[in-house]
Amino acid sequence: MRLFCVSLIVACLVALTAQGEIQISKIVGKETPGGDYKHPASITELVNGDLYLAWYGGQGEYEGDTKDWGMRLRKGETNWQGPWVIADTPNRGDGNPVVWQAPDGIVWLFYVVRFGDTWSESRIMGKISKDGAQTWSDSFVVDWELGSMVRCKPLDLGSGNFLLPIYRETGHDREVVGADTASLFLRYDAAANTFTETNLVHSRIGNLQPSVVAITNDYLVAYSRRGGGYIDVKDGYVVRTESKDAGRTWSPGTETKIPNPNSAVDLLKLQNGHILLVYNESMNERTPLTVSISTDNEQTWTSKKNLLDGKDDYAYPYAIQTKDGKIHIIFTQEIRTVIMHAVFEESDIVKP
Repeated sequence: MRLFCVSLIVACLVALTAQGEIQISKIVGKETPGGDYKHPASITELVNGDLYLAWYGGQGEYEGDTKDWGMRLRKGETNWQGPWVIADTPNRGDGNPVVWQAPDGIVWLFYVVRFGDTWSESRIMGKISKDGAQTWSDSFVVDWELGSMVRCKPLDLGSGNFLLPIYRETGHDREVVGADTASLFLRYDAAANTFTETNLVHSRIGNLQPSVVAITNDYLVAYSRRGGGYIDVKDGYVVRTESKDAGRTWSPGTETKIPNPNSAVDLLKLQNGHILLVYNESMNERTPLTVSISTDNEQTWTSKKNLLDGKDDYAYPYAIQTKDGKIHIIFTQEIRTVIMHAVFEESDIVKP
């Protein structure tokens, strides 16, 4: 495989705040091998401290040549290594990779394979790695149901079990998400090596791409992107659902007061128990890219800062917190051709 190193461009693209410094750099651009199209990306911290990035790319969203790609930032280094093809289904378009290292050290790769002209004809596939994402297993089917997709990271449930947020997209219009599009979750049983699906979470105009956090062991909350199209609306909001039995059953989706321009959001529970939400603070535009933090279990969102605010689209944010306490957010911009990396401390968002 060709090795392609991308130097981090640190600090010059972002704001310096009174509390500290938010660093934003470009990881992947048009110059990176794999085609101009580079979209939803995910990231995980490996046991050895390396960061591993995954995205899908090719000549366009619906082109049949799309593949899933991986890159690695070794601990202590500033140059990303790669990219390498990590999933490529012959004669099919691959998409939406979610890479995640479980507490037992196994690295999971979940991704989507499209079997028709739209995402409503896709299925979820998976691979695992037992050597820190150096090599990958053969592919296996995670969910056979047409329209099944992934976008956000799993939630560890302990004892090797986890909850994978997924969704079922409906409709055959590439510009409109069907109103019966619904979020749901797959519970992985490590002992049985099986995935069991929960009930579907329906809402007024549909919802997709759920992101989940645990408030307690039994009480879970998920936020989802709204359905619908991309015309300007006055009533587009993030959709919320909750579970009181550790993710086995979920409430119907209800609309929050958080605006959503039919764009992905991500939730993250920080090491101190605070909840981070990254989203577009707009009802019709994928700008600005905003981070909010709740210190009272998502009852209120009192601390908020725009990471970027401009005419560009800042889309598909994906957040993790590394062992050193730093928050990392991956997102795309420049019409899905560039993958960016923001790094900061919670104190850069939360006012003293």
